Amino acid sequence: MTTLPQSTEKKLGLVIDLDTCVGCHACVISCKGWNTENYGAPLSDQNPYGDEPMGTFLNRVHSYEVTSPGETAKTVHFPKSCLHCENAPCVTVCPTGASYKRQEDGIVLVNEKDCIGCGLCAWACPYGARELDQAEGVMKKCTLCVDRIYNENLPEVDRTPACVRTCPAGARHFGDFADPESNVSKLTAERGGMDLMPELNTAPVNKYLPPRPKDTWDFEESVLAPFLAPVAEETTGFLGWLDKQLSKLPGDKETN
Repeated sequence: MTTLPQSTEKKLGLVIDLDTCVGCHACVISCKGWNTENYGAPLSDQNPYGDEPMGTFLNRVHSYEVTSPGETAKTVHFPKSCLHCENAPCVTVCPTGASYKRQEDGIVLVNEKDCIGCGLCAWACPYGARELDQAEGVMKKCTLCVDRIYNENLPEVDRTPACVRTCPAGARHFGDFADPESNVSKLTAERGGMDLMPELNTAPVNKYLPPRPKDTWDFEESVLAPFLAPVAEETTGFLGWLDKQLSKLPGDKETN
């Protein structure tokens, strides 16, 4: 079994803004592309053009309709990937030591050469963030694009996870939670960043920013109310004549 480090020098992770995410799946596609072409075994697909396509994805987006009392229903898009937990149960159940948490930055990774595909880590993960690649027989998960963030051959602007770099809405943010002055730490403090299922005591590094309350408009007190009031109680002119003519048309009659 693999042991977890008592502490890590950094806590690299993501902040995901549920108020900003539009559910476009750009993060899903960019993650699939980058991790198929680079780190570890490719992310395979099975029967991609058939009736029941399957594939390995490290990032998925789920959409939900949320209804609150007194408010209209709204759609919330919920991206999900590995949360790089401080108390990662997927690491401690691994029988070969393939799953491990790095002490230098807190990223949870899988050494695919040691992975036997037993699936214990997938059973232990309460977030469903691990997927067994059917072609390679090894467990796959989000790596925070470890091969990008430390790659000095890339421009500095690209040394960030592919999902963050691609998000057109700016809903995903990457940084070090161990640094209180980092962008992710400030966002979490200012917007009330939340853990996913905190009652499990996994201490996920990634945080979610809740949707903000929508603005309401009191028409009666609005300065625009006088300009938006109806200008006439009855339709006149051509439209009034047309309305009268249409009202004279016989209604549908039931035929025997």
